[in-house]
Amino acid sequence: MPWLELQLTLGAATAPRAEAALETSGALSITLMDADAGTPDEAAILEPGVGEAPLWRSLTLLALFEADADRPGLTQLLLDALPHLAPDRIAFREVGDQDWERAWMDRYEPMRFGNRLWIYPWNIEPVRDATRVVVRLDPGLAFGTGTHPTTAMCLEWLEGLDLAGKTVFDYGCGSGVLAIAALALGARRAVGIDNDPQALVASRDNAGRNDVADRLQLFAPDALADGERGDVLVANILAGPLDELAPRFAQRVRPGAPFAISGILAGQEPDLVARYHACGFTSPRVARREGWVRIDGRRDTA
Repeated sequence: MPWLELQLTLGAATAPRAEAALETSGALSITLMDADAGTPDEAAILEPGVGEAPLWRSLTLLALFEADADRPGLTQLLLDALPHLAPDRIAFREVGDQDWERAWMDRYEPMRFGNRLWIYPWNIEPVRDATRVVVRLDPGLAFGTGTHPTTAMCLEWLEGLDLAGKTVFDYGCGSGVLAIAALALGARRAVGIDNDPQALVASRDNAGRNDVADRLQLFAPDALADGERGDVLVANILAGPLDELAPRFAQRVRPGAPFAISGILAGQEPDLVARYHACGFTSPRVARREGWVRIDGRRDTA
């Protein structure tokens, strides 16, 4: 099935208005990338929290629509929302299903995290090796392939835990890669939470590819029962939501439960370390990679 992709480069301050206009016009997904990166392959891809401004001064916005979407109408909608926008900064291109598959096939090779966890593109047959724990992934339209430093650090952290029989909570599950990896590593059950319906669809699809769909439960944030608590918590989102969610996370995990949070830029970690310590997470530790940070530790046993 073909799709229509709209590409727009604009300043970060005007991005929320553009996003709002495109969402009301039926965009199936909206992706933000750092426009100042050298190439698209080097661009950081993030989903800001609700009401948050993007992290970059200039960004590229990619919006996906049904193939028969009204191009002049979309252009006019953006010009109405952003009166100072030059029309030549809006570009369209047709994208086929196989374009998405080729991008995943051409860009990504199997990747190892820790000693035994491997992430494979869904269409590459894994090496037969009993020592490997393999997750086969199709990112679809959701964030999370293992190539970004934040995802990689979370996968390595999960690989180092004893997850046998545990329930793992994955906040901001995206493609489902962290929750599915936890199940492959021995977790009894995983709970994925995301405010993007497309992420829940992608997570469910990837769980099916890995034969763990019966052990992965997926929820929008407000749909999770109040009494649900996990043995492990991982959240790869952004610093703003992580700060806001700290008290909720403390209520969602059992005493002594390990936790890891990422999606944090270098320099943002001191406030988050203090915040999580105040919310009952003991001795948060910091790991760094390529300008990104993971904070991990345990919930207080008291």
